[in-house]
Amino acid sequence: MATKTGLKYASYFAGKKRAFKSKGNNRGITIKKQPPPLISGSIHDYEYLERISSGAYGTVYKARDIMTGEIVAVKKEAEGFSKSTMAEIDMLRFLKHPRIVEYKKTVVDDNNGIIGAYVVMEYLEYDLCKYIKETATFTLSEIKRLMRELLEGVSFLHRNRVMHRDLKPSNVLVNANGEMKICDFGMSRQFPNESNTVCTPVVCTLWYRAPELLLGSCTSYSGAIDMWSVGCIMAEFFLRRVLFRGDSEMQQLGVINNTILNQSRAQLYNKFDAATSLNGGPVLTECGFGLLCRLLAYDPYHRISAQEALDHEWFNEFN
Repeated sequence: MATKTGLKYASYFAGKKRAFKSKGNNRGITIKKQPPPLISGSIHDYEYLERISSGAYGTVYKARDIMTGEIVAVKKEAEGFSKSTMAEIDMLRFLKHPRIVEYKKTVVDDNNGIIGAYVVMEYLEYDLCKYIKETATFTLSEIKRLMRELLEGVSFLHRNRVMHRDLKPSNVLVNANGEMKICDFGMSRQFPNESNTVCTPVVCTLWYRAPELLLGSCTSYSGAIDMWSVGCIMAEFFLRRVLFRGDSEMQQLGVINNTILNQSRAQLYNKFDAATSLNGGPVLTECGFGLLCRLLAYDPYHRISAQEALDHEWFNEFN
């Protein structure tokens, strides 16, 4: 049952939703029309425990539901009930999958008439960046399982015509059981319905940004940009460091070009093999390197899809 706080702001929230939809929603889910999410409480129903992360779109806290004792993650949206916030809530409500972080509710805070927006989600103990750092060594089977789970999540998004547009280790969460889930849909949007739809190339964190975005001339792209990011994450499991590390868009493109375009596949494999050997971790076989090369294909039209990657023989090699 809705709380008094929820009922108090339901009409406000619905009004924002109508205004958002009327302007033409290119980022929210439009596959299935749904009623606006009912605000079901106040942020004061939660006790803050610690800050998890902070970014341009908001701050995420670990919190406890005072009534139930449940530990959750609460994202304080930086812009309140803005267009980007509404789009992210649309995404989270629609995208129900074991590899997508679970949306629980939206709550508010009224500070002298200024309505604050808070999205409550399930809590997972690690992000992938922290998980990699705190895991001494991964076995090959562990890396394969985590990669499979990541690809399952991305495949689900792409089947529903959603591009994440900011896949990176800090936007992939891992729970205490080692299960992986994708989070942070603040930059997500649906695939364009028309080939001439203009999309901004300034998406995705620099180190995980596909070359077609770095070139700047690409204003219409697809889920291939997510697959590039997946390839960068796969390499990071083995190297235990960022694969392409540039300080600017121009330098980032130069690092990618020098790595991929200016070396043969054999040279690349030998260098990758030598780098992973220094870590004392598992070896990426020729078969696995073949998958990595297809994820990091320079031409997006030659880049492997999430479902094709799931079907790749590397996942069954040595099993």
